[in-house]
Amino acid sequence: MSTNAVQANKAARLGRSDRSALGRWFWEIDKLLLILVAVLISIGLIAVAAASPAAAERYSGGGITFPPLYHFYRQLFWLTLAVPVMIGVSMLSRPMARRLSILGAIVFTILLFLVPLIGAEVNGARRWIGVGISQFQPSEFLKPLYIVAIAWLLSLKEKDASLPMVPLTAVITGVIALLLMQQPNFGETIIFVVAWVLLLTLSGAPMRFLYVLGAAGLAAIVLAYFFYDVARMRIDGFLFSEGDTYQVEAALSTLTAGGLFGAGPGAGTRKFSLPEPHTDYIFSVIGEEFGIIACLAIAILYMTIVARVLIRLLHEEDKFVVLAAAGLVCQFGLQAFINMAVNVHIAPSKGMTLPFISYGGSSMIALSMGFGLLLAFTRRNPFLHRSPYVVKRSGPR
Repeated sequence: MSTNAVQANKAARLGRSDRSALGRWFWEIDKLLLILVAVLISIGLIAVAAASPAAAERYSGGGITFPPLYHFYRQLFWLTLAVPVMIGVSMLSRPMARRLSILGAIVFTILLFLVPLIGAEVNGARRWIGVGISQFQPSEFLKPLYIVAIAWLLSLKEKDASLPMVPLTAVITGVIALLLMQQPNFGETIIFVVAWVLLLTLSGAPMRFLYVLGAAGLAAIVLAYFFYDVARMRIDGFLFSEGDTYQVEAALSTLTAGGLFGAGPGAGTRKFSLPEPHTDYIFSVIGEEFGIIACLAIAILYMTIVARVLIRLLHEEDKFVVLAAAGLVCQFGLQAFINMAVNVHIAPSKGMTLPFISYGGSSMIALSMGFGLLLAFTRRNPFLHRSPYVVKRSGPR
């Protein structure tokens, strides 16, 4: 076979008539979403490179010295694992993605039960399982899987309204919330509860029930303030500047130090005073070195991803897909909002990463899995509404 024939054959494989798994994925995937997440990942690499010297200096000691770009190279390594995970998950069919998510939700819920027993303690919190490089946080992986599983349970009410799915999902969410608060992990608890309320709202729960749920939520916050030390310290520190407020104050001063356009790549100095410059407070590092304009652009990028998915769902008829995709993208957007809100000092410190920008292996792979599910559920078959009886004419009549 000639070279031209081989090239023509390869081109044909990516044509609209291609029915292979790769061909279907190429034409059905939301390419704009792929581009947007690729931009986020690229920004994340630049941001981690900027924050890496400060993180290396902070963690060096005890006879161990980390190279200035240590965390940047580690982030590159994690991306070589995370990106294939995202692409692989996005190639799953909707039924397969649903089944694997439900199975995964069960597995990681069991692991969440095991965290208090076999989990590793880091900075006073027991959230991780494993040792050294193999450590992972079960709650990070559970978030997207939980949303898909809850979306499936709530969608079953469309087939049989008598099914007690709302109480069942309330019990599941309550158990997960209690396990997270024991770690303690107040930020993740908020994510799970808000995601559940959002899914209830989208599933058509009565407004009267949602009002009662809102009142119960306010009561829960009050009780948490009086009986949950972590919540009280965070709230007091935010509202009354009591306790250790160094982190959020340092984050805000670092973010605003660069002005509108930043001090320039590598020129930031205040980042060296941040406790977690490469993870929780990387948004502040971006502000110092690239300016508030860059921070606004990142916020707009996250909003664009959320808006893109929600607009795409306006034409979706499958209730499960609407619930799952909307829940996944809103959880994604909420995590980004909380991280940025902490950095600009309009929310208490949560210890939550900025999606696809903050450093972290467990977080990056879990986010890639979740975004892969989002891409899988928003895929559209371009041939679905095409009549099989329409034949294109070729040549003159």
